[in-house]
Amino acid sequence: MRIGVPLEVKPLEGRVGLIPPACADLVAAGHRVLVQAGAGRASGFSDDDYRRLGVEVVPDAEALYGQAELVVKVKEPVAEDLRWLRRDHLLFCYLHLAANPELACRLRDIGLTAIAFETVQDDSGLPLLAPMSDIAGRIAAQVGTHLLHAPQGGKGLLLGGLPGARRGQAVVVGAGTAGGAAATVLAALGARVTVFDRRRERLEVMRALGNGVTALYPYADELEAAVRDADLLVGAVLIPGARAPRVVSRAMVAAMGPGSVVVDISVDQGGCIETTRPTDYRAPTYLEAGVLHFAVTNMPGGVPRTASEALSAALTPYVLRLAGGDWADDPALARGLNLQAGEILHPAVADAVGDACERPDPAV
Repeated sequence: MRIGVPLEVKPLEGRVGLIPPACADLVAAGHRVLVQAGAGRASGFSDDDYRRLGVEVVPDAEALYGQAELVVKVKEPVAEDLRWLRRDHLLFCYLHLAANPELACRLRDIGLTAIAFETVQDDSGLPLLAPMSDIAGRIAAQVGTHLLHAPQGGKGLLLGGLPGARRGQAVVVGAGTAGGAAATVLAALGARVTVFDRRRERLEVMRALGNGVTALYPYADELEAAVRDADLLVGAVLIPGARAPRVVSRAMVAAMGPGSVVVDISVDQGGCIETTRPTDYRAPTYLEAGVLHFAVTNMPGGVPRTASEALSAALTPYVLRLAGGDWADDPALARGLNLQAGEILHPAVADAVGDACERPDPAV
């Protein structure tokens, strides 16, 4: 199969779909791999790094998409990508269509087959989302801590405190991979951390992080009280394929007080905090209800070398299955199928998109 890895064109997105060693495995399996010139540069991989391993480097997107059958990229297609996508393409990337009905409609109209990383699901969970969720959780803690510094607009708080000064209070809503990673970093910094989740097994894991961590069921009153007292609020609620539920209201955020910080990792799926709106790394923050917000839709893109290595390690076995042609028999990939032949097939995506892209009745 002809496998294409394009240059990511989302603003300040430095990741690459497959690093050179991953491409080498595909070449060794008998596949033809094409990489767009410069695709790996921001992640620290030169065109020559790919060429040395038998990968073909093509000059531009037109050449890449024109020859590829399977397109492996990182982020969802934007306008510059959409012009090249065809019905016969198999697209494999993060899509987050529940929060982007316009893109869902456009891809449906193209008629291609699209499998979303974030909806590929095996018995252990979401193997292609997990590494980026892990990174996003760590970034959320690091960025949130930094934004609390007065020069960034925060309340001038060292989150972990020190002798003679109080520790800061961090609240994490959702204890999955992303929320768990955020809580781990925040606890290690010495903050007082409260984590909310509905699953007792995840609460047990969070409680085991240390005596500075409180793990609670998200009763409305408990959540409201914790958010009100929080210096840093991290949103990390996920329902695979679906739009994130809004579990923190505008009024709850406004009660946090000036100089507090919100980081919503769920922003890719629409955000779990009512005051969330998408940003990118060109202008990552904004002030809403008196609280500083960070809601970058591609948080792991800020550490492209680490993220590309982690993502490729997770992707390679699945790309090999897709290129082998019998991927429909793989339950994890079948669950990840979002669109095919002009139809939206993933139930959560179809429910979220609704009738946003209903075709007009030709009889009218």
